[in-house]
Amino acid sequence: MQKTKHSVIEDVFALISAGLFVAFGVYLFQSQDLMVGGAAGLALLGTYAVDMDFGLLFFLINLPFYTLAWTQISKRFTINTFISVTTVSVLTEQIPSFVDISHVNPIFAAIFGGILIGVGMLMMFRHSSSLGGVGIMAFYLQQRFNIRAGTFQLTVDSTILLCALLYIEWHLVLISILAAFCLNMVISLNHRPERYFPVQGEEPLKKAEAKHVSDESDNALEGNLNNELHAQNS
Repeated sequence: MQKTKHSVIEDVFALISAGLFVAFGVYLFQSQDLMVGGAAGLALLGTYAVDMDFGLLFFLINLPFYTLAWTQISKRFTINTFISVTTVSVLTEQIPSFVDISHVNPIFAAIFGGILIGVGMLMMFRHSSSLGGVGIMAFYLQQRFNIRAGTFQLTVDSTILLCALLYIEWHLVLISILAAFCLNMVISLNHRPERYFPVQGEEPLKKAEAKHVSDESDNALEGNLNNELHAQNS
């Protein structure tokens, strides 16, 4: 499969931009006490179950995924993912200093926040990165086994949100499921490289088929002209 290599400047700008998308989506979720998916969702659930800070849990949960990224995907992907996670962590803490939301409809926050995070994650995937945690596993499964990243994340996120029924109100969980659906639909519908890059050998085959059809058309046209001339001479 053909791949486009981005420069360091392109990667940094894209990952910072993606981090801003994700951070603002998370900010919308937090404003309405909505649950998130992925490793962050696991960490949030963990804070209800054990006496441990979110930051430490999030770090511990991500350790095996970073190992997977380093050994099975690439060092560049691991470094880019570390940049993405760090960017989101910093921006999530800083956004309240610049934005004050006095009122927002929870359903709008779920839909718009989910789309924002989905677009941010999509940008990360296009620049050999992820949001860490389950995102690393999703990227690996799609690259290695052609399992759609969005489908995998939707399954994991839905499981996390169902477990959240033990700790938060059921209507907030339902709204959070809507957010997870919007997020993963963005990824599932757009993170499909085969739509944008032809498989190696596919393009020459298409050209050969097109030439074959063209030759057949020319031969058929020539045959028709000969038949007409023969009929006129008769």
